[in-house]
Amino acid sequence: MLIGRRSPQLPTQEEALKGRSTPEFEVPSRHTVLGNALLGPYPDGLEVADFALGCFWGAERKFWETEGVWTTYVGYQGGYTENPSYEEVCSGVTAHAEAVRVVFDPTRVSYPELLKLFWESHDPTQGFRQGNDVGTQYRSAIYTHSPAQQTAAESSRDAYQKVLTASGHGEITTAVLPAADRPFWPAEPYHQQYLDKNPAGYCGIGGTGVTCPIGVAPAEG
Repeated sequence: MLIGRRSPQLPTQEEALKGRSTPEFEVPSRHTVLGNALLGPYPDGLEVADFALGCFWGAERKFWETEGVWTTYVGYQGGYTENPSYEEVCSGVTAHAEAVRVVFDPTRVSYPELLKLFWESHDPTQGFRQGNDVGTQYRSAIYTHSPAQQTAAESSRDAYQKVLTASGHGEITTAVLPAADRPFWPAEPYHQQYLDKNPAGYCGIGGTGVTCPIGVAPAEG
């Protein structure tokens, strides 16, 4: 029974944990599937995109399987706590979302194509949950790294809302915000490429079945 159970709520900056000035672990140097550096340095010409779409284990796999993606890693973003732990994020007192950082070659895969994958890989209308995963850390968000990304993300959200509405779905709850003021804190080593290390592991990622009408043009270059 759910009597007395409070709905998830984001803490304010004053309510959130402060965190720590240095991380308590070292992030692995290489991606276990792609073989490239997780934290850089990255080759010239690559771009960065940040997405939150529920449990980051399955979300990361969606992106590393995409042609043109150079590396991926998971972490925590959108909240206030510095260098948070997984347990702290799951407690709901950091305001962070579980997120995936995607480093990609825009001559091989465009940002709109990544947006299309993002929208179709989860249900962006569920608020602080994805399926059976409930909590503020499972919310949908896009953290943008340029004005062009911000415009593209907002346009894609509006386009997807139209087809979702026509299909009987509710309002998109996805936040589209600049990444500059929302640092990305890498998650613990065991979370990185989790489903490569644990092929039978839990994956809560699942879309609405509604096709997103953007990102279908080939990348230039």
